[in-house]
Amino acid sequence: MLRRFYARINRTRPWYRLPFLLGLFNLIALRDELREDNLVDTRTPGGVGRTPGVTSATAGEERRRFRTADGSYNDLSDPDMGRAGTRFARNVPLEHAWPAEGDELMTPNPREVSRTLMRRETFTPATSINLLAAAWIQFQTHDWFAHGREPADVIEIDVAEGDDWFENPMRIPRTKVDDTRTDADRDLPPTFVNSNSHWWDASSIYGSTPERREQVRSHVDGKLVLKDGNLPLDPATGVALTGFSENWWVGLGLLHTLFTLEHNAICDQLKKDYPGMTEDELFGTAQLVVSALLAKIHTVEWTPAIIAHPVLKVAMRANWWGLAEEKLHRMFGRLSKSEVISGIPGSAFDHHGSPYQLTEEFAAVYRLHPLLPDTLEVHSLDDGTLVDSMEFQEIILLNAHRVLTSGARVQDLWYSFGVQHPGAVQLHNFPRWMQDLTLPDGLRLDLAALDIMRDRERGVPRYNEFRRQLHLKPAETFDELTDNPAWARELEAMYGDIEKVDLQVGMHAETPPPGFGFSDTAFRVFILMASRRLKSDRFITDCYTEEYYTKTGMQWIADNTMTSVLLRHYPQLAPSLEGVKNAFAPWKVQTATHATTPAADTAHATAVTGK
Repeated sequence: MLRRFYARINRTRPWYRLPFLLGLFNLIALRDELREDNLVDTRTPGGVGRTPGVTSATAGEERRRFRTADGSYNDLSDPDMGRAGTRFARNVPLEHAWPAEGDELMTPNPREVSRTLMRRETFTPATSINLLAAAWIQFQTHDWFAHGREPADVIEIDVAEGDDWFENPMRIPRTKVDDTRTDADRDLPPTFVNSNSHWWDASSIYGSTPERREQVRSHVDGKLVLKDGNLPLDPATGVALTGFSENWWVGLGLLHTLFTLEHNAICDQLKKDYPGMTEDELFGTAQLVVSALLAKIHTVEWTPAIIAHPVLKVAMRANWWGLAEEKLHRMFGRLSKSEVISGIPGSAFDHHGSPYQLTEEFAAVYRLHPLLPDTLEVHSLDDGTLVDSMEFQEIILLNAHRVLTSGARVQDLWYSFGVQHPGAVQLHNFPRWMQDLTLPDGLRLDLAALDIMRDRERGVPRYNEFRRQLHLKPAETFDELTDNPAWARELEAMYGDIEKVDLQVGMHAETPPPGFGFSDTAFRVFILMASRRLKSDRFITDCYTEEYYTKTGMQWIADNTMTSVLLRHYPQLAPSLEGVKNAFAPWKVQTATHATTPAADTAHATAVTGK
């Protein structure tokens, strides 16, 4: 009934234009609708080749109590669910998930879309958040998903006359083929596998294979390996030795180091409080705590920072604590079995009718490359003076370790990330340096063209069809798609047909809801998958107890925020974080005589989008 009621209302008024309570319950109705219609399994019918299920009694103590390296045995009845090397699911029906082929794959030319509609001419900042928010989302996506690529099988894209690309045609490696397909899959559209664990298990730190986990462990008191307070170098790659280090840069280095330090601090406290714990128990429990703390920070801090809408602030906090809110939760614990009243952590797990997998559409809407600026401005924490200005090419990949371990003080780097703004997620704001990026293996890519091609190649619907499948009204004209008349004319010149607009381009052109850092189109996937990643995970639901986490671990999660984690390991940051309610919002600017709050804290709704 609630779904039908809001379906009628939303024909004329979207959820974000409703009064507060109506908007809040509208979001609940939208989530229920998406759970019912937009969780599509892609696994082989009949379960051929799947690992047999086990029970708590037969799983073995390690599989029952702790997260496995590859994510297996999270659901004991279906051990392969969410495991690294298993397929991405879909948020659209499979008949709408067939990849583009032939002329459709190349129309319009992805390189021309990149150059004409996406390339940054002038940097447009998102002034209500800081650069830490941009680094954070890459840190999280490295935990969630990664597609392999086929170096020997390329897609060739014609390069126009006058283009300065170094070769013609441009060559983009295809996404790695799914080698788990059988004859039973012949009627399915192409599927792709996730090389990371699908679960929110901090695999970006711990790895998604037993081999990588062994490399990052010290095997002393449950701790992870550090060398003089920094991550050691991986001799195989030349970048930091951590769970997942692709597309490495200083922002990732800071966060990976911070939460490696946090893991080790948790181990110290656990060893003090539970001296009988084995080394493996210390490690496994600390991973549980770190994973849950990351999920909490993302849910109640990062998301409200980048989506600063009053309804969303309450809704995201309700995902964690329920509508009863944190204060009552701390005083009395869960007041109800309902996730709406008392939050998802500690509620009963529920896959909502479809085995848990992350989706191709989820990966698509998290392509937020415009967040990255062109330079990192390094300022002194002592007085705010400019210490250095580094082009991004100087702080990425093999250069990142040098910056993190020599020259600038780490507290200056943290402070600089806290006061610098990322880019707004919109057209004409894709970093130019990412449109000609050379990876450590020598592969040279235009990541904007790659983003367009990946959606087409993997069968992610184009913008209007994507909206239809997620219960949104499609744009009938280019002027309806965006409130920027100049962009509307550019889109019309590039595409001609509104139905041909690529998902990435449409989302970047779309006028977002007030306070949003990205489009309402992308947000529909967030509504569905943000809660699903928690609700399907037994370590956040049924097993979110002191038996698994210990009393110390549960208290650690409850008591900590991004700010407290930063201050535990870098107490020098205290003056710049004083009075800052959210660590992903701009920090206080330090001067020789006093600290001030940047004027950028004002006018959030326009600032976050740059519009």
